[in-house]
Amino acid sequence: MYTLCIRYTLDPNRLKHFRHYVEHELQAIRNAGGKIIGYWLPTDFAGPTNIAYGLIDFLTLASYEQYRKALAEDPLHQRNADELTPSGAVLSMERSIIERTSDGIEG
Repeated sequence: MYTLCIRYTLDPNRLKHFRHYVEHELQAIRNAGGKIIGYWLPTDFAGPTNIAYGLIDFLTLASYEQYRKALAEDPLHQRNADELTPSGAVLSMERSIIERTSDGIEG
C-alpha cells in the first residue's frame, strides 16, 4: 500500500478557505480513485497553526499515476482549485509517497 502524504503550509488567517476546499475536494479525490485516509487541519491548542496534512491511499504506484491524471481532468477538482488559489489560503504544498509496512495492529 502506498500513501500520498500532502503537507500544506497555510495562512492561518484563511483557514476557513482551506476547510471549504477540503470539504468539496473529497468527492473529486474519490472520483479519481483515491482512498481518503483523512485530512488534518491545525488547531490553536498545540503545535504550528499553519500546517495541515492530507493522506490518500493507493494499492500501487500505477494507480497513483492514474489518479493524478483523472484528478487533473476532473471538473470538480478544477473548480475547487480555481476557488482555492485566489483565496491565498495555501502558501505551499509538499507531496511525498510513503509505503505502509504494517497496519499498526499487533496481535
